[in-house]
Amino acid sequence: MNLQTIETLQFNDIKNEIASYAISELGKETILSLSPSRNKKQIDAWLREVTEAKQVLDISSSVPIHGLKGIQTLLKSLHKAVALRPDQLSGLYDLLVCIERLKRFMIDKEYAAPVISTYVYSLFELKDVANEISRCIRYGKVDDYASKELLKARKQISILEERMKARIEQFVKSSKNSKYLQDNIVSERHGRYVVSVKKEYRKQIKGTVLDTSASGSTVYVEPEEIGSIQDEISMMKIEEEIEEQRILSQLTGLVENHENEIKIAVDTMTQYDVIFAKAKYSKAIMGISPQINEHHTIRLRNARHPLLGSAAVPLHFTIGEEYDALVITGPNTGGKTVAVKTVGLLTLMSQSGMHIPVDDGSEIAIFDKVLVDIGDGQSIEQSLSTFSSHIKNIIEILKETTPQSLVLLDELGSGTDPAEGMGLATSILEELYQKGATILATTHYSEIKTFAEEHEGFENGAMEFDIETLKPTYRLIIGKGGDSQAFAIALKLGMHPKLIERAHFITYGDEKEYENYTSFSKSELDKQLAMNAKHVYKQKHGKIEKKTTAVIKYNRGDNVKIPSLNQFGIVSKPANERGEIEVVVKGEKMMLNHKRLSLYIKAEELYPEDYDFDIIFETKEHRKIRKEMTKHHVDGLIIEKDTLE
Repeated sequence: MNLQTIETLQFNDIKNEIASYAISELGKETILSLSPSRNKKQIDAWLREVTEAKQVLDISSSVPIHGLKGIQTLLKSLHKAVALRPDQLSGLYDLLVCIERLKRFMIDKEYAAPVISTYVYSLFELKDVANEISRCIRYGKVDDYASKELLKARKQISILEERMKARIEQFVKSSKNSKYLQDNIVSERHGRYVVSVKKEYRKQIKGTVLDTSASGSTVYVEPEEIGSIQDEISMMKIEEEIEEQRILSQLTGLVENHENEIKIAVDTMTQYDVIFAKAKYSKAIMGISPQINEHHTIRLRNARHPLLGSAAVPLHFTIGEEYDALVITGPNTGGKTVAVKTVGLLTLMSQSGMHIPVDDGSEIAIFDKVLVDIGDGQSIEQSLSTFSSHIKNIIEILKETTPQSLVLLDELGSGTDPAEGMGLATSILEELYQKGATILATTHYSEIKTFAEEHEGFENGAMEFDIETLKPTYRLIIGKGGDSQAFAIALKLGMHPKLIERAHFITYGDEKEYENYTSFSKSELDKQLAMNAKHVYKQKHGKIEKKTTAVIKYNRGDNVKIPSLNQFGIVSKPANERGEIEVVVKGEKMMLNHKRLSLYIKAEELYPEDYDFDIIFETKEHRKIRKEMTKHHVDGLIIEKDTLE
């Protein structure tokens, strides 16, 4: 999916909302990088994961997913000849403890989540690592009992510090020394204890001057009798630091030996974080898992735009069965754009393994591309007008469109001369349809409404407008072209019928009386306005052949043309209940709607009456097995053959 589609349909906003439910930064990053898949099995698996996660949340809303903070930095620090810090090891310990809790939690929920609960079985036992970290690291530092040598060094330091404190206390309180001191306070300079001596008595105190006051009247002296003790302490602290580094290096080596197992644990924890974030979002929007298909059918039952919440008006329609192109008309601010964007956004969400806010029975098709032209598209930097920008975008869409594309066009043909805009819009729709795309387009042109009504594969839709309240209802009505409602609104508001009659003549080129229309009901007025639109189209373009939805019968062996692929193929199976026909194209079987095919040469013109089509459609291996079976019974040989209609 291209960046413009993602931004226009606000798919990034959806990902941001889901990411807000994730606990870890890794989970948030993974969600924000999600992109739609075209693999049906993968999409179905993703959706099933979210469904099971919701069932787990119904049992217990507190899922033990945490402990991933700082883990990326830790993993990047491995094999760099630098020991891990105590705080990093403490963070890893928290992760290992959390993993054990998650394993117990998910195994207990296996009855409700048989698939996602099995993910914990990929986790390795890392109790030895956790126990060793717990033994050596306490409260963010190396514990005294991490080794005998460390305990001995720290005890010796403690004894020396106590002896030094006693000596310096005795020194300060001594009557011999107190008369030379500025005060009885013991301070610290450069990590060593000193006493404050009056400058003039400096030579009376044996020791080393480590600092002088700002005024110079006081010198800070380390007494000689405690200097030797402080030297011993410094040596012991060096030994302590050496031993601490040895222990940290040993623990780092232990972690490095289990790096792969830890990475698997991190990946699994992140995966659970993503799945449960999706599940929490699904519960928030009252989403469900739609059915996923690969035959271009979108069936929405009470679909709501997920970013509109309770303000969203449900969307209810099907495309891809009786028609593949829907033209939506209606007044401005009537909800046309929201309807089109809802279809596109729900498609992106479903293909990314997200539940969508729809009712049961909804289906979403898999598309390789969702191509959109929505919004004013004006580019100040490129000095392009709205119309120019639209056309430039549509040219790119026409280049990229395939039979597996969903194309969403808003206000097609607008921004230029109405007659030329209508012609362009019609031409673009025809070309996209010939390419085999599934199309949703909005427009104001009444001529396009009539075009859709008269052409096979197209259908009209309208955003409902309440004439009584002069407000849109935002409901999509299928099978009816919408109206701009300009005449209806003007009449309702009291404009003189003669002005409306004049407007009608200017618009449609014939005369019509509106004197009695003010008493018409809403449905009668809608009907009249629709007839006006159809009338002007026929005036300009002449009568167009009425569309038909009948399925053309194709027989096995018929040679058919596929215009959207510019290829020829041979029918291997006739149409199913959805009107889909299996066609062999260059040795590969494809399912294509009968509307996408045209008969080129009938089978009876190509092959004898009793021709064995298995020669074409059955594999060499199957034919060999079948020949063996005609000779005698062979245990274990089976030929599975689809029943032809």
